Amino acid sequence: MKTRICFVLLMALAIIGCNQEEKRDKTSISASPLKPLSFTSEPAPEWTALMERTSGWFGADGIFSIPLDGRETQEAEDKKTLFIFSDTYIGEVENKVPKPGNVMVNNSAAWLEGNTPKKSAISFEYNRKENGDPTTYFVPDNEQSQAGEYFWLGDGFINHEKGNALYLFAYHVHKTGPNVFDFEQTHVTLLKIKDPTSDGFSDYEQFPTYLGFIHPERGRVYFGSGVFVNTKRAGAPDPDGYVYIYGVMEGKKALIVARTRPGKIENFDQWTFWNGKSWVENKEEVAPIAEHVSNELSVTPTGDGRYLLTFMVMGISDKIGIQVGDSPEGPFGKVHEVYTCPEYAEKGLLPYNAKAHYHLSKPGELLVSYNTITFDFWEDIQKDATIYHPRFVKVKYSLADD
Repeated sequence: MKTRICFVLLMALAIIGCNQEEKRDKTSISASPLKPLSFTSEPAPEWTALMERTSGWFGADGIFSIPLDGRETQEAEDKKTLFIFSDTYIGEVENKVPKPGNVMVNNSAAWLEGNTPKKSAISFEYNRKENGDPTTYFVPDNEQSQAGEYFWLGDGFINHEKGNALYLFAYHVHKTGPNVFDFEQTHVTLLKIKDPTSDGFSDYEQFPTYLGFIHPERGRVYFGSGVFVNTKRAGAPDPDGYVYIYGVMEGKKALIVARTRPGKIENFDQWTFWNGKSWVENKEEVAPIAEHVSNELSVTPTGDGRYLLTFMVMGISDKIGIQVGDSPEGPFGKVHEVYTCPEYAEKGLLPYNAKAHYHLSKPGELLVSYNTITFDFWEDIQKDATIYHPRFVKVKYSLADD
């Protein structure tokens, strides 16, 4: 009998060891309360300068960065990064003014060699028609598409369980009026790019989803605002084997989250949603885990069991905010206003969509980008090309003094 008990115990221990990604052990994380974090910040002009261009691609918003090896490891000199953008301007610029003939396409990309902001190491690309004219990479073409729609891109990741294909979330968008904020986001499509290189980027599949919907109490909902791959192969410090997909509930700009296994990313009926207490199958039970966030954001690990939610406070403002959470699904604490974007006071620009780029950051630091726009954007961009390219800051975090 004693031998049998020992055998059962050994088997149980083996199973637990093999399933470390199956379930995080939060007991060890919360057993010893961690000191609060303090934050300091400063501009990152060398990264901002990387986006200042006068020929071809000269401005865009919606910047997300994706390590092409699928690993969020820092200070890796041989790292290759894909930047994806949404609305993009292409043309020639002289003395900061776009020349006539510039055009806008709805998404574009750039490839960076290494982890330092060298202009010689980055290549900006956009799709082209047969005659060479600029055009958009990704266009809605599925059962949920409507005439006149276009895609804005959300976050994405390299999926090791799907042949290292790139998966991107894409919002169906259509204009509702002539002004810059006259638009509506409706459905969410998942894009699959098997070969995420400059040669293979325009070859993709579309998977319509139910991830853009009207919540019965909280209004419009859409997922894809941020992605956190919490797997061992992705280099996560406390992996549980899931991909976390963050979304926004309009109104109070509330943050929500779903998760799935990387290999089940296309099986939307196997996704689960955080209802504030547990993971459930019904998407309409999803509950806010933070409020007043931006449409694009990030969740990144600190390495000590905590997670940093980075966003633009209130969606559009001059304040970049960070909240600290105990897990990828929160709860997230108070808002730390870590940086004041000077463009609002100095030029009247509207900052939005702040997010961190973890694999391009140094340990104990976050490289954070944000975009700027104006209320009269369609006229202003033709006068000053510099109003519409990503800006960067560095936010350092450390244990606060007692």
